[in-house]
Amino acid sequence: MMSRSLLSHFLVLSNASSPRLHASTSFRSRNLGGIESISPLRCNCSVSAPESEVSEPSSTPITKKRVVSGVQPTGSVHLGNYLGAIRNWVSLQNTYETFFFIVDLHAITLPYDAPQLSKATRSTAALYLACGVDTSKASVFVQSHVRAHVELMWLLSSATPLGWLNKMIQFKEKSRKAGDENVGVALLTYPVLMASDILLYQSDLVPVGEDQKQHLELTRELAERVNYLYGGRKWKKMGGKGGALFKVPEALIPPTGARVMSLTDGLSKMSKSAPSDQSRINLLDPKDVIANKIKRCKTDSFPGLELDNPGRPECNNLLSIYQLVTGKTKERFFVQEVALECQDMNWGTFKTVLTDALIEHLHPIQVRYDEITSDPVYLDNVLSEGARKAADIADTTLRNVYQAMGFLRR
Repeated sequence: MMSRSLLSHFLVLSNASSPRLHASTSFRSRNLGGIESISPLRCNCSVSAPESEVSEPSSTPITKKRVVSGVQPTGSVHLGNYLGAIRNWVSLQNTYETFFFIVDLHAITLPYDAPQLSKATRSTAALYLACGVDTSKASVFVQSHVRAHVELMWLLSSATPLGWLNKMIQFKEKSRKAGDENVGVALLTYPVLMASDILLYQSDLVPVGEDQKQHLELTRELAERVNYLYGGRKWKKMGGKGGALFKVPEALIPPTGARVMSLTDGLSKMSKSAPSDQSRINLLDPKDVIANKIKRCKTDSFPGLELDNPGRPECNNLLSIYQLVTGKTKERFFVQEVALECQDMNWGTFKTVLTDALIEHLHPIQVRYDEITSDPVYLDNVLSEGARKAADIADTTLRNVYQAMGFLRR
């Protein structure tokens, strides 16, 4: 999948509500083409028109930092995708310039159902909007509708050492499960596509979960490597502006909800790829399905309910889900609000409470989703406009990289 931060990176919000900003330094020691460390280049990566077409602004505008993120259209969008990513986007769009896309190109790294891909892509886009992504504040588009993603990936691939990709943990895990004969090259190289997804937009920040940090680190390292190999004076000699070709993005780690766990195993992340649908709550699950999944979910035999006990992963997961969907806090006046409410409940009572909370929270999303999907022209227009805005930025970045790498101008 994607999630693969993809990405990352990427405060002005209060500590109580803001994601944590992480600046990675672990890549600086890698060899970037003959040296062990580099001095940062001044980023001169304009994302507007070429110099000859730009007039000097009368005043310097205040610009927002840019955030990019996306979710794969494989499987059904579930509670983990929503609480860990999409819901955070709704708050981010009010503070940053945001680009949220459906990463359909990443969906083909493993065997998939071709006839369902376009349908799932539209459904995922509709869910973005139903969950509260506002197209007046954020650009929503389909990854494959902006061709620069694939073109930049190929250019970046030429500068990516194979050893970097062989170290990717997710590739090792998935290839071991599927077997070499069932694994395509795309599974190995998709982190380069992720890097393209981020670097195309000169992204400042990328929201990532704990399991996606490694991919973001590769993106940062690759940006620094290409900046060293082709940026600065080398780019200027090719007729360019000089400076850095790419911004080096930072990771934005959500404070809560970044890792919602499976209903059948509190130590495993809730996942689209898990074989059992019982392991997840899908955003479009009907009421009776939600009730049945919660009724059958894994619990433990300890008395009472409590948060943040590593010896009770299922209990912690279910209480955390309840806290997130109800908007209650873990702590209020130094008292754990959710734990205080639920500490004397048995599992039967709590499962009923959790089921009701989930149904109440997801119902408005499901109603809005039905409204959006009933008007396909509206959704098409949203995706078309989002792709147009994204391409305006991506194409400028791509032109700069082609120029710096010595290609004949189109």
